[in-house]
Order: sequence, then C-alpha cells, then structure tokens
Amino acid sequence: MSDQEIMRLCFALAKKGEGFADPNPLVGAIVIKRNKIIGQGYHRAFGKSHAEIEALKSCTENPKGATLYINLEPCCHFGKPPPCTETIIGAGIKKVIISNTDPNPKVRGEGIRILKKAGIEVLKGVLEKEGIELNKSFFKWVKTGLPYITLKVAISSNGMIAKANKRPVKITCQKSDQLVHKLRNKNQAILVGVNTILSDNPRLTCRLKNKKRNPLRIILDSTLRTPASSKTTKNKNFLIATTKNANQKKLKNWNQKNIWISPTEKKVSLKKFLKFLGSQGITSVLVEGGRTVIDNFFTEKLIDEIYLFISPEKIESGLPWSLKQKKLKIKSINTSLIGSDTLVHGIL
Repeated sequence: MSDQEIMRLCFALAKKGEGFADPNPLVGAIVIKRNKIIGQGYHRAFGKSHAEIEALKSCTENPKGATLYINLEPCCHFGKPPPCTETIIGAGIKKVIISNTDPNPKVRGEGIRILKKAGIEVLKGVLEKEGIELNKSFFKWVKTGLPYITLKVAISSNGMIAKANKRPVKITCQKSDQLVHKLRNKNQAILVGVNTILSDNPRLTCRLKNKKRNPLRIILDSTLRTPASSKTTKNKNFLIATTKNANQKKLKNWNQKNIWISPTEKKVSLKKFLKFLGSQGITSVLVEGGRTVIDNFFTEKLIDEIYLFISPEKIESGLPWSLKQKKLKIKSINTSLIGSDTLVHGIL
C-alpha cells in the first residue's frame, strides 16, 4: 500500500472517536512492518490513551524497526497521558509518517524535532488537506479560541422556514433527519433561540440508534423567557445565554451553572459568548436556530459551514428562512439528494 492509502486508513480509524475525543483532535495510527499492518489504534475518548499508544499496544509482533503512520504530530508534553514521543522512541520505531503538524502551542513541530533528534526519520504533509478537513474544528479552536460553527437549516421549496403563525411544521424527510442527528452527535453543542423553544419545545437530543452522546444544549434568550418546563432543560446538560436585561425573578430560579450573562443589555453578544464556549473546551457548535438567530450569525460572519436541506414541498404564507442569505460568500459548495430532499452543503 502507498503512504496515501495507509494515511486514509488512519483517517478512518480517527473518525471512530467522533463524539468522544473532543476537545482533543481525531487521531488514528497504524504500525507497518515488512509491508504489513502489525498494529493500529485511535484516540477513543478525551483522557484515554492517544492513538499511537493504542497502535503500539496492539502490535502482534515487536514494533522495533517499524514505520508508524499517524494523521497528527505526536504530542511531546504531559497531559492526562504521558508524551507519545517517549513511547515511540522507546518502541524502536524507525520512521514516522504524519499528515498534519499539531497547531497546539505545546507541540507545534516540537514533537517532530524530538523524534528526529532521537534518530527517527519523519515525513510530514501526507494528505495534508484531508487531514485538516478531518480536524477542522480542533484546528480553528486551537488557533482562535473559538468553536467551529456549522449552520443547519431546513426550508421548503419556496424558501420558507416555518408557517407565518410560527407553529411547528415538518419540512424534511427521514433520511435528512438521520443526517441531522449525525451532525448533533459530531458537534459538542447545539444552539437555538428562545423562539424555537417557545414554538417547538424541542428535545435537541441525538436520536441515532447507536448514539454516542447528546450535545450541550444552548438557548439564546436575552430576556429569559425559557419556561422551566421546556424539554430542552430537562437535564443538567444545557446552557442559557441571556443578558443583564433578563427577568431577575426568573433568573433566581435557575441554577447559575446553567446561565451565562452577556455584558450587553439588549441582546446576547455572540462573539463574546462563543469566546466563552471556546474557553470551556467547546470546539464545535451546531446552530439550528430560527430566522433571527440565523441572520445574527450571518451578520456577524460567524458561520464556517452550512447544511441547507430543501424539501420539495411548499409552505404557503410562510416565513422566509433568512433575510441575509444573498450576502453569503461560499468558498465551496456541493449539492446532493438526501431521500426526497436536496442538500446544499457549503464551506464559508
């Protein structure tokens, strides 16, 4: 197998950690000796062994003299597990092939330098763009302190997001719904506005058959209108972002651990709130809000990626999905069929 083929196997292994690894990156590793795989592993969950350690532990024979393939530069600092560079050197690995350098300031090429100093040959940049795509949330978070923002919108064929009376209406098909739940599993948090809570009373949970986790549920609610009986706040895994203008009597009724108060009075400062989420280790957020939330994210240019599900059905006398979509600058866009719906997927 070529270096590219083996690295793609590393990517496939790494993806098994989706829903568990963050805020750490997705990493897969494979050990090759005499042109055959003798070990493989991936980072299963935050706090668990890193991918290269898992791969070396699984080796069916002594890895001395073998080549280690890994999609991200090995760590060289003490975290929950010890530095992987030490284990790699101790195992007698002869060559390490990497897709991406780790942007983490604690690593950022130092892991490679340590391996080379120990006499290990290092090749980096194999399928570099694919590696960046795999860990785009982690890369953005490390470089900016902000989570990666994905917008999901479902609209009718005539561009409506809801009925004029704001009552719930089913727009997308079952296959689209399944993809949305995969997105919920993939992201650490899901965000909506209070109007969605009041009109739909959603659970905002991940309902895959083999679900891995439910994301942190976030409600933007400037005046604190969220009812205590809402399905979204049924357990402790939620956060309400509000303002100094919030109803003070209602504020006292909420556990303060579930409340973030924006320094602004009229509406939540999205930039400051996203900075707060990043400081809490949230690397990715799925925005599923209504038109007001969508337009606010567009206006402040906070969207990184968009999934637009278009149903063949029409909604008469409905609400347009956005008043800002004509100003979008999309770098790359793909269109596909998902059941009876059309999916427009774009990177901003």
